[in-house]
Amino acid sequence: MVCTSYYKHEGNWEEICDTYLKHEDDWKRVCVIWNKEDGEWKRGYSRQELEVEFLVVGGGGGGGTSVSGYDPAGGGGGAGGFRASAGVALTSGGNSTPEAPLALSVGTSYTISVGNGGSAGSSGRGGNGSSSTFATVTASGGGGGSQENSGNGGDGGSGGGAGGGATSSSGRSGTANQGHDGGDHISCGGNAGSGGGGAGEEPGNCDASGGDGLPSTITGTEVYYAGGGGSHGGQGGRGGGGKGGRLNIGDYGSIGTDGLGGGGGGTGNVAAQGQPGNSQLGNGQKYGYRGGRGVVIFRIPNLFNATFSGSLSTSVDTTSVPGYKVYTASSGAGSVVINYV
Repeated sequence: MVCTSYYKHEGNWEEICDTYLKHEDDWKRVCVIWNKEDGEWKRGYSRQELEVEFLVVGGGGGGGTSVSGYDPAGGGGGAGGFRASAGVALTSGGNSTPEAPLALSVGTSYTISVGNGGSAGSSGRGGNGSSSTFATVTASGGGGGSQENSGNGGDGGSGGGAGGGATSSSGRSGTANQGHDGGDHISCGGNAGSGGGGAGEEPGNCDASGGDGLPSTITGTEVYYAGGGGSHGGQGGRGGGGKGGRLNIGDYGSIGTDGLGGGGGGTGNVAAQGQPGNSQLGNGQKYGYRGGRGVVIFRIPNLFNATFSGSLSTSVDTTSVPGYKVYTASSGAGSVVINYV
């Protein structure tokens, strides 16, 4: 807290960080003070910092590829990192303790950037997602899913899943307090890969489903974010994870969900279908699916307004959370300044 007010106590001037008034036997903190100046009432303020609740999710990793277009399958993409403050989520990423709200100074410019999803794997593993940032909080992009017969997926907010095939391989690593590791593929048999890690769950060995994400109520409604992508036949994790490709013609996999930071689905196997128009060697699907874009959400008391600059795409909700304005940055990069109304 930045202290800018003073009072004299026992001969010494001491700083005041918070001002309180007793009203109906209840002490209440004062944020606004009115002073009469030249016959006109003008508003002053008793503090120059505010606590800002936040949710920051990185872009999800892309799903892995099948090099030949047939067997085996690529691993699912890892979810973007999930970081949340106390009051908007019961747990932060990796099932860690929620962080303290940010103490931001009124009138100061702070950076915001929203991470893009990682590219779909086309001749190797899926691409890593990019990080999302709000002031001092950065959520890493998710790791790309491994290609077939390989453990060379990406580390990230949550790690990419291992590819299928005869070679035993491990899922990639998630970031502490942001997400989980991708699923392993060790002594599994068959050709399906493993799912990508989610903010709330690490897929088990040989599990083609993506790990589940975590919920937040920052917007006034419970929403899951940062689910891992699935591999062949596996569903994406709760929170925007894309499903893996499948065998049947027309039963395609899917991308990670934008705005949730979900990992992209990996390829199918055994001439499985994937993205239309990207087939090789008959109906075999070579390419995985891209990860979902991340998001930055924060809420501040109605006493304040946020002003943005740069290429950010933003929106504000003034009704869903009583007493608060909820701001969402859904894409781009730039800065924000918070001031009194």
